[in-house]
Amino acid sequence: MKREMTIGFIGFGNMAQALADGLLLKGAAKPEQLCACAKHWDKLEAAAAARNIHPCRTATEVAQRADLIVLAVKPYLIEEVTASIRDLLPGKVVVSVAAGWNFEKYQAILPSGTHHISTIPNTPVSVGEGIIVCESRHSLSEEEYEAFEALFSPIAVIQPVETSQLSVAGTLSGCGPAFAAMFIEALADGAVRHGLTRAAAYRLASQMVAGTGKLQLATGAHPGAMKDAVCSPGGTTIVGVSALEEKGFRGAVIGAIDAIESRRS
Repeated sequence: MKREMTIGFIGFGNMAQALADGLLLKGAAKPEQLCACAKHWDKLEAAAAARNIHPCRTATEVAQRADLIVLAVKPYLIEEVTASIRDLLPGKVVVSVAAGWNFEKYQAILPSGTHHISTIPNTPVSVGEGIIVCESRHSLSEEEYEAFEALFSPIAVIQPVETSQLSVAGTLSGCGPAFAAMFIEALADGAVRHGLTRAAAYRLASQMVAGTGKLQLATGAHPGAMKDAVCSPGGTTIVGVSALEEKGFRGAVIGAIDAIESRRS
């Protein structure tokens, strides 16, 4: 594949914009390498102008311009959109970010030999701290997969998983930011209750969560061991941990994952 491939977004909603923002922020792509189309032209023009990327009128125009096509429309629109560009897909890399669309589903609707991979990104890709879960079963060549990794690894941890694990991995990484934001808000509320300013509380809570995650990634330490390292015998932290356990903190988090997966099954 080309070193400076052109990336085209078919659909330019929140997730596509988050990916574009991350790529631009981290210098993984230049504005002139990106193009996008969307249902509402006025909104697309504004979003494209804000990033200095090229707006396209149709999915066909995106497919003609792009080396790598990101399918970022609503899942129910995938068949309609891909049908309109079928003849343009040979020689391209197709990256799906549509929930519920795995390898087998795409094999059934895309032309034979289309090179595609299904992924589930999360919104922190916009600041270069995201996750992109990708289905380990795909039809990219070795060179194309390396190009895919090289493009997106500056903005995300790339985590391949088996098809059977795609849903729960997406739940963890895709829904998790909402849970983490609730935790940050709750921590800040507790600190504000005891006199800390709201701005300082949010800043400290957010950096604490970010730093703890980076520490675990850097060291590979078991989260339980990281917790134990902060909990001195008879100290303040273990008092807080005990209070969380009494309120069913971990059970509530596990229950949230269960609830989402039960709804999807």
